[in-house]
Amino acid sequence: MTAAMDHRLPEPATGNMRDGVHYYAVRVFFEDTDLSGVVYHANYLRWFERARSDLLDRLGIDQRAAFDAGEGAYAVSDLAIRYTAPARLGDTVMIETRAEKIARASCRLSQRALRGGDLLSHMSVRVGFVAPDGRPRRQPDGWIEAFAAFDTPSHSPKEAC
Repeated sequence: MTAAMDHRLPEPATGNMRDGVHYYAVRVFFEDTDLSGVVYHANYLRWFERARSDLLDRLGIDQRAAFDAGEGAYAVSDLAIRYTAPARLGDTVMIETRAEKIARASCRLSQRALRGGDLLSHMSVRVGFVAPDGRPRRQPDGWIEAFAAFDTPSHSPKEAC
């Protein structure tokens, strides 16, 4: 069967993991940019969020199932972002995510947006596990173990955030 005859729907984009880093590629579309063709600053937050969501999927962490079961989900509690160079219409941007600290109720992640070897933006984000009523709660042990398996030996999954 030729590609032209293949009527299967394409799968959504996914990232991959290697040596304690999750990689997730995005392409800059017209909707991501302002009038000058430069990516609007808030879109980096969207890309970073997509990469974190894909990382959770790759780690086998199902936030939707945990929330539906009344356990809870992650919520951003703080972040710091720095923009160093603009992404432009048509660029391919690689989002790299690393686990910095994994604690009982929260995780601190470091994320970078790169175009080739150029750093476009970097962010440190802390996500806390919260119950459906919004109160902090210990994250499931399996989730902590998944992050520990993803983490590199240079990071300690037992450090407090």
